[in-house]
Amino acid sequence: MRVLFLESHPMWIHGLPNGFRDAGHKVKISGPLTRTNIPKLIAGFRPHLIVTLGWTFEHKKNKRAWIREAVKKSGIPHIYWATEDPTHTESFTLPYLRGTRPDFVFTICRSRVADYRKLGIRAAHLDFGYHPKVHRRVPVVGKYRCNIGVVANAYPQVLRRFPNHFRKQSLQQLLRPLVRGNVRVDLWGRNWEGMKEHFGKGVPKKWIHGYLDYTQANKVYSSAKIIIALQNQLTQVTQRTYEILGSGGFVLTNDTPEIRRLFKHKKHLLLSKSPAETLQLVDYYLKHPVERERIRKAGQAAARKHSYEQRARRIVRVLRQHRILR
Repeated sequence: MRVLFLESHPMWIHGLPNGFRDAGHKVKISGPLTRTNIPKLIAGFRPHLIVTLGWTFEHKKNKRAWIREAVKKSGIPHIYWATEDPTHTESFTLPYLRGTRPDFVFTICRSRVADYRKLGIRAAHLDFGYHPKVHRRVPVVGKYRCNIGVVANAYPQVLRRFPNHFRKQSLQQLLRPLVRGNVRVDLWGRNWEGMKEHFGKGVPKKWIHGYLDYTQANKVYSSAKIIIALQNQLTQVTQRTYEILGSGGFVLTNDTPEIRRLFKHKKHLLLSKSPAETLQLVDYYLKHPVERERIRKAGQAAARKHSYEQRARRIVRVLRQHRILR
């Protein structure tokens, strides 16, 4: 099968598209979309399936009309993977669906499936995953070597807008006690200098390393003794959780029902339910490298069933069940 992805952002073109390739399909990435190149891409590649996903520059309002027009003329099935649910369902996902009118929606949020179906939108659940060629174990890289690492954007503006968002609780359980206790955490990502109001004190400048290219993140995951995986929801797992585990990183994250469903505490990763427990776990496992290594290896093995090849195969199965694909 030929699958066309209408996307250009590095966070998305290295994941699910590679999963389709691994599953034996031929894949084309569009790159930046224009009104004229979308129909040319469709005519030239002759895909059996068109995929859009995420929330990037390619989802601007004017591009939605271009996609809808070109796909409708082609008659080729179009699916959208809603990766911003449930926080931005009303503000982004639904307007995007109205603008592009895909044939099927996959969402990272299980509870949204019923909501979409009530609106007459065919939908199913599809979780994040990782790709083993992008997120793989590599030798320790000196400039990324550290005790505790984080690769994520801080999003202080989102935390102000959504004060009850679980991301805030995740930060307060996992990062705030370390910052306030002056336990060094090396941070790669944007806007960590703006987190004083959330941590009670500013993050030292020497801890902050700025934006890191998506394809370089596995070097941090392979070089840090402990990687903190922030969570956004109680009922979902962030993409980086899978990517860190897939890269052979040693994960410390929040104790949530969904994490518990997928992985085991002190077997595949570490789970903390309070600031005090975070400090205790960090102190213990930094001093016990043999136990850390055992858990790290088991976590990497447990992540293998969450590869994007498996996600791609699920997409095809579901679309065949709904007779969208033959």
